[in-house]
Amino acid sequence: MSVKIHSTAIVAPKAEIDDGVEIGPYCIIDSNVKIGSGTKLKAFVTVHDYVSIGKNCEFYEFAAIGGDPQDHGYKGEISYVRIGDNNLFRENVTISRATGEGNETIIGNDCFVMEGVHFAHNVKIGNFVTIANKVGLSGFVEVGDHTVFGGMAGVHQFVRIGDFCMIGGMYRVVKDVPHYTLVSGDPLRITGLNKVGLERAGINSETRRKITNFYRELYDKNKRFTDSLNEAAKNKSDYIPEIQHIIDFYQNSKRGVTFWNN
Repeated sequence: MSVKIHSTAIVAPKAEIDDGVEIGPYCIIDSNVKIGSGTKLKAFVTVHDYVSIGKNCEFYEFAAIGGDPQDHGYKGEISYVRIGDNNLFRENVTISRATGEGNETIIGNDCFVMEGVHFAHNVKIGNFVTIANKVGLSGFVEVGDHTVFGGMAGVHQFVRIGDFCMIGGMYRVVKDVPHYTLVSGDPLRITGLNKVGLERAGINSETRRKITNFYRELYDKNKRFTDSLNEAAKNKSDYIPEIQHIIDFYQNSKRGVTFWNN
């Protein structure tokens, strides 16, 4: 299996390009780049230094990967972008390297990233994440597995978003979003459990029922939220793993967590 490089592409001699890679017209690939087998770059894609890309990814026109972070704190240090396998990036996607010597911006595996999405410095994205057009993820944002973003959503820096969440389109996310939830509105609120996403992932009805009941207990109007959370944390071992996962998420929040729409 050979590498296919269009005659108009500029590929640095020291770039590591695996077998089966296809590089289209007018692409630019810098020296400190690794591209895994089966990955395809369509026209006008730029991959800057200190980027590694896994196997079987696809980048559409004008994607710009590994540019300097758009951050006043960046002082020219060497940092990285790490991209996993089987990802699809549509037109005009931008992914910045991290701020801080040796730090990384990380994209997992099997993600579908639509047109015009921006990943800022030090972002960490899990696996099987779907991000619709024009979403912006600010610096140090973390996103769990199987989460879906509606178009034009914006996420504040340092926000964490859990697994199996669904973020409504055109909303701003300024606080952490806990696992398995749907969020929308202004200000943003949890509007329910992501039942469809959990069902499609094979999470059985009994587990979904227990998760729903836990959130109802956590946001009981007759209790202070902090008391409910502290009680749940005290009895964490009594819960199923999915609920333990939720409790850990709340306890590790630094920006505060998006609340239920009461």
